[in-house]
Amino acid sequence: MAERQLEFYFDVGSPAAYLAWTQVPRIAEETGAVVDHRPFLLGGVFQATGNRSPTEVPAKGRYMMDDLQRFARRYAVPFQPNPHFPINTLMLMRGATGVQMHEPPRLRSYADAVFRAIWVEAKNMNDPATVGAVLQQAGFDAGQLLARAADPQVKERLKSVTQDAVARGVFGAPTFFVDGRMYWGQDRLDFVKEALQ
Repeated sequence: MAERQLEFYFDVGSPAAYLAWTQVPRIAEETGAVVDHRPFLLGGVFQATGNRSPTEVPAKGRYMMDDLQRFARRYAVPFQPNPHFPINTLMLMRGATGVQMHEPPRLRSYADAVFRAIWVEAKNMNDPATVGAVLQQAGFDAGQLLARAADPQVKERLKSVTQDAVARGVFGAPTFFVDGRMYWGQDRLDFVKEALQ
């Protein structure tokens, strides 16, 4: 039987994508699915679809952060709202795309480090020096990553994946596809798992 595939669209600036990131490996292991990571630019998706961050509606933003804390406790993973939110993730997602294009096995380490810096350590990842320090500590050459992020092929790949997401109906992060069916939000992982079984 062919392996099931889980397409996972994510942006490190999304706290819900962080929570999903912590759970997807377990779901893949339990279902035997292969994860197709799709780093994309959430800001680009918002712009194309007219969507916006829930935090732009104060009552909804407060509720969402409380809800994310509940899910973090359920998953037994650390989570802390970031006082520097929103983070401009353009360079970070170009970095993820560059790692995926040139060193695919290291994408997990890259995203782990960036997600942790933003949603566990509450670091200001809008600050280039902070980004450089986080990546160096995770064993990456920050200069090399920055050079890759400026590569026209990397920029085009991120743009293309983002446009593809919009064309498929994606409007937020995280978004998953199983057999062409879309699931949005880390709180839909039960349905994702069922679809993979």
